[in-house]
Amino acid sequence: MKNNPRIVFFGTPEFAVISLERLIDSGYRVVAVVTAPDKPSGRGLQEKASAVKEYAQLKSIPALQPANMKDPAFLEQLSQFQPDLQIVIAFRMMPRQIWSLPPLGTFNLHASLLPQYKGAAPINRAIINGETETGVTTFFLNEQIDSGQIILSERVSIGPEETAGELHDRLMVIGAELVIRTVEKIISGGLKEHSKEEEEEASGNDPAALKPAPKIFREDCQIDWSQPVEVVHDLIRGLSPYPGAFTYLKMADGTQQILKILRSTVERVATGVKPGKFITDGKKYIKIATADGYIHVGELQLSGRKAMNSVDFLRGARGIIPETLAI
Repeated sequence: MKNNPRIVFFGTPEFAVISLERLIDSGYRVVAVVTAPDKPSGRGLQEKASAVKEYAQLKSIPALQPANMKDPAFLEQLSQFQPDLQIVIAFRMMPRQIWSLPPLGTFNLHASLLPQYKGAAPINRAIINGETETGVTTFFLNEQIDSGQIILSERVSIGPEETAGELHDRLMVIGAELVIRTVEKIISGGLKEHSKEEEEEASGNDPAALKPAPKIFREDCQIDWSQPVEVVHDLIRGLSPYPGAFTYLKMADGTQQILKILRSTVERVATGVKPGKFITDGKKYIKIATADGYIHVGELQLSGRKAMNSVDFLRGARGIIPETLAI
């Protein structure tokens, strides 16, 4: 067990697959994966497996898909794999009888520098809040969300134009390397208690300085053009490509359509116009007024259409009244 523990891997989306792949490529024994049940997807609503299950099948690794994490049949099946260590990435909450099962513990990879940005949307929230730095952290699971003993962390800078999707892809790779380092540290016995120290460093001993990362809801995604231009820009890139920051575009027939803005740049200038004013030459650019500048739209998506750049959008933008945007 000490040098090559039996590992059960918990995860569902692509973000988790890279870590699973690195574990296998590094020679670790992943004896099973636990992932979400198949879900209907696409126009035909065909059952689709998770990204983790698809990869596990390629590697002939058993995949467990419990609908209920407390189901006695699932718990019995899991225990039969006799895990020495469990790794959790982008998965749901689990009860004590699961995370306490292996003798080496169960650790999670979280996409922030804990204790900052605990919660479901750490990547989005860090960019929305205008952070210039984030990271990835591994920690042992306990009863509380994202609050167990910290094992390792890695700091990562955030680019001024970087979107949540781009940061996600970078953290996915950096996180996979941190997972390998964490496994090495656990099996070498090199752990030390330091979660309190990490928390004090991140929060400056002030609990009020801790920033949460709650799930993103639709009401979080509507753009308020009366906000400062930097705030609007950070919202746009923090929600790109999904779920997308949106506004309402008024059409020639008086109806409104949802317009998602997926990429933007900032012009800091006194506009002299009402926030939400839609300004374009009809050919090359679109910019929208905020409280203290303009958002230059680089990529956008009108409801029911594919995402495109502003030039292509304007080429086909017949029947749009560009003077008004709903706030």
